[in-house]
Amino acid sequence: MRPTGTLAIIAIGAALIASCGSGGGSVYPEGTVVVVSGECLSIEQVKQNIPAGLTPDDSMMMAKAYIRQWVDAKLVERVARDEVDMDEIDRLTHEYRLQLIMSHYRRAMAVQASDGFFCEDSIRAFYDANPGQFKLERPLIKGVYLKVPDDAENLRLLRRLYRSDKPTDMDKLEKAAASSAVHYDYFRDQWTDWEQVENRIPVDFGASRMQAIAQHKPLEVNVDGFVYLLSVSDFLPAGAPMPYQAARELVRDRLINRKRKLYDSKLRDDLFHTAAERGIVVFPSSNGKN
Repeated sequence: MRPTGTLAIIAIGAALIASCGSGGGSVYPEGTVVVVSGECLSIEQVKQNIPAGLTPDDSMMMAKAYIRQWVDAKLVERVARDEVDMDEIDRLTHEYRLQLIMSHYRRAMAVQASDGFFCEDSIRAFYDANPGQFKLERPLIKGVYLKVPDDAENLRLLRRLYRSDKPTDMDKLEKAAASSAVHYDYFRDQWTDWEQVENRIPVDFGASRMQAIAQHKPLEVNVDGFVYLLSVSDFLPAGAPMPYQAARELVRDRLINRKRKLYDSKLRDDLFHTAAERGIVVFPSSNGKN
């Protein structure tokens, strides 16, 4: 029977130790998988580095790889001490640790300080003041889209209504589509990413078709027993200024990031001044006075 879980890790560790020597019969802490120069790797350490939910075979493979990686790292560290300035390594490790602590603390405090709420006037004001910062990466459209079986009894009616601009015709279209359309989307009052519509229509949208759409010309495609109808009431090409409706979330995110940066700067200044006042931070002057 193939070992699984903890038994698999023990078996792998035992095999690795056996392949390198018996260890001289020394006694190591319970749960030790492998030992390098007196330093032990435990079963728990290995288990903590193996994701949950893996198959037994995958668990064994990852455990074996982690154990070997740990052994290799310890062996390299052992021989590298004679060739590498370990004091410099310790200094860099300490500095990196301080940077991580500072970064994580500042990020956590900044997130707490920025609740993400901005009034609509603030979002709109930032958008209006920075018109060149928000450009479309893909076209946006407004319009009406339908997918209808080509044998639908009211197809002729749908063809007439979906092109209309009259509110009464739109009410009729919604009722007619409910009885026969597979898909029906009305988005004349909301900008929609062109790709969301394009992916629903199984045709190649080359330059001629895109030009027709940009000119607000209705589109009808008949493929595999279905008729695809698209009426475009408005179109914005890639590279055009992003309308406020589409840019709103980007503007809000920009404001949140700016608020976090301002808070981060204030946090560091406050910590510095408080520490200086309490004598935690001291800059001795050349004459020996603080």
